Amino acid sequence: MRRALLLGGMLLGGAAAAAPLPTYELSLRDGHFTPSQLVVKAGERFKIVLTNAGQGPAEFESTPLRVEKVLSPGVTTFVVIHPLKPGEYPFFDEFNPQLPEGSLLAQ
Repeated sequence: MRRALLLGGMLLGGAAAAAPLPTYELSLRDGHFTPSQLVVKAGERFKIVLTNAGQGPAEFESTPLRVEKVLSPGVTTFVVIHPLKPGEYPFFDEFNPQLPEGSLLAQ
């Protein structure tokens, strides 16, 4: 009986760990982000799916998030962000530094 409970607990723990991450989509087109701000839940890991819909390369970069991802035209990829404290975290396209930044708002 004890083994069955231990095995059941391990199986349930594995199912909880495999739960899908909250996912947000962000499109990059010639230095512009759509949407320009993502609102996420503070204290929770999440995934951002990035799509380069522009004609040239794009780079999703954020110093406070410690993430940098270069995308060729037409490419879709993702980044996983660690749990954040409440606040605003800027991101930008390093190939277009003259354009406005986007931001991630953790609430």
